[in-house]
Amino acid sequence: MPVEIVEVGPRDGLQNEKALLPTSVKVAYLQRAVDAGLRRIEAAAFVHPARVPQMADAEAVLAAAPRPAGVVYTALVLNLRGMHRAAACDLAEINYVVVASDEFSQRNQGMTTAQSLAQWEQVCAAARSAGMRATLTIAAAFGCPYTGEVSPDHVAQLLAQAAPADEICLADTIGVGVPSQVEVLAQIARSAQPQASLRAHFHNTRNTGYANAVAAAANGITALDASLGGIGGCPFAPAATGNIATEDLAYLLNRSGQATGVDVTAAAQTGVWIADQLGITAPAQLGRAGHFPG
Repeated sequence: MPVEIVEVGPRDGLQNEKALLPTSVKVAYLQRAVDAGLRRIEAAAFVHPARVPQMADAEAVLAAAPRPAGVVYTALVLNLRGMHRAAACDLAEINYVVVASDEFSQRNQGMTTAQSLAQWEQVCAAARSAGMRATLTIAAAFGCPYTGEVSPDHVAQLLAQAAPADEICLADTIGVGVPSQVEVLAQIARSAQPQASLRAHFHNTRNTGYANAVAAAANGITALDASLGGIGGCPFAPAATGNIATEDLAYLLNRSGQATGVDVTAAAQTGVWIADQLGITAPAQLGRAGHFPG
């Protein structure tokens, strides 16, 4: 079965890096992602620029973004104000985040999980009115950096209370999850919101990200987040490390017979390029090892 890779490097990849890239480099990053065959890209976050300065030019990036036929841009929003900013940027969809633990939610969004969930209803309604698809991400669904384990029952309760989404994304924000959790949470999400398609967001903090991605694909999750170069992380999670890498994930899935449409060689070259722009070494492996067969 084909698996869609959602490129999140321009948002989740850049937001945790120290370097503040100029808008022109971010737009070039989007162009390179498109050229590598990626067709759904989380291009920005509409958040307070003082808290996440890497996303301060979200409107400018989207105004200059390449828009060939078939490419869909999405953006992360945390509140109704962010939703209205997104709607003004000709986006097809938005991604709203509810954090599964109160402690992390307060640090990430300045509100409790319950308050965030109530606000999701307003954001979802506004997205629908604007003709936009609405994704609900449950962040820290696999574990919280402050309070530890997150019960699957708690995730089930959040999804049961949430306004119906077009898509549910289960996020291992700090990279603590394992495949058995993926299976359980996929079943929970499918039961709680059967109308929604399923997506997953994994970090490779403890080297379980790719195993979790394989488990997700095996359990009916049809979209997987990844970032070119494997860059990124959450700025409000201690010791956060990068997302699973787009090029490494595409190699894994393509070789497993699950077509992604991603040109692995072009993706790997972009992973090296964006790391150079940031002054870091890309965590991804394909940029070092190369494609096989070559």
